[in-house]
Amino acid sequence: MFQYTLRRLLVALPSLLGVLIIVFLMVRLAPGDPALLLAGEFADAATVERIRERFGLDDSYLVQFQRFITGVVQGDLGRSTRTSRLVTEDLADYFPNTVELAAASIVFALLVGVGLGIVSALRSNTWVDALAMVLALVGVSMPTFWFALLAIRFFSVEQGWFPVAGHGTLAHLVLPAVTLGLSSTGIIARMTRSALLEVLGQDYVRTARAKGGTPGSIVFKHALRNALVPVLTVGGLEFGSLLAGAVITETVFNWPGVGRMLVNSILARDYPVVQGAVLLIAVSFIVVNLLVDLVYGLIDPRIRYD
Repeated sequence: MFQYTLRRLLVALPSLLGVLIIVFLMVRLAPGDPALLLAGEFADAATVERIRERFGLDDSYLVQFQRFITGVVQGDLGRSTRTSRLVTEDLADYFPNTVELAAASIVFALLVGVGLGIVSALRSNTWVDALAMVLALVGVSMPTFWFALLAIRFFSVEQGWFPVAGHGTLAHLVLPAVTLGLSSTGIIARMTRSALLEVLGQDYVRTARAKGGTPGSIVFKHALRNALVPVLTVGGLEFGSLLAGAVITETVFNWPGVGRMLVNSILARDYPVVQGAVLLIAVSFIVVNLLVDLVYGLIDPRIRYD
């Protein structure tokens, strides 16, 4: 397993380097001059030039990229041009909040999605199946920002059950987690239904039925464990996507996470923070998918990493 893990990490390095190159170029080719934003609209040319020299923005792209890669290798992501704080300090403050939100969202998505998929598979081609799949389709299709506004309007403003926005208590977490996990819930429900239906048609399941096994034992002891392998794959990918895609949810609910910090940094052309945040998200996505691959062996003993 160690050799497999090492190979996966080595294979991920080119992808990570590609992400860094793309982000480095995109933030610099986007319209807007960070030095001018920092100096102010009415600043003179000399002041703008001094700011560019201070942050190394007057160097060529090649020199800036070399400085950035060297800093990454040394664990130094630079300082924010907006706040002058170390980027690592900002990420340490905000990333745990994003992980908290993404973890709560994927737990909600797995519990509801797998449950909905099981019910749909066991009642396939009935009105229960049709209703479950309609709910899953609504979850996948509903725009995140629209559901967030509806949830705030009904559950916070009209009913007063949850806070409108913010962070700090379990009540603050409920609406953002449900909003962020809604799309993943629909995807997991559809995948669970498809995988479970395929497994229920296998010979060993029919043999278990012939031996007089109860429906519950057949589903949860024999079929579901094998059906969870593709579901686990989708769940891992969705968790990585939730870490990277919480921007809208964090912005609407004023959640202090990396997504909202990333939006503010892009608007301010804060290159070091944007690069550091994207690097952290990319590394998190790679690590999550590696962990999912390693968990396969625990679910299905036939899978080995020799």
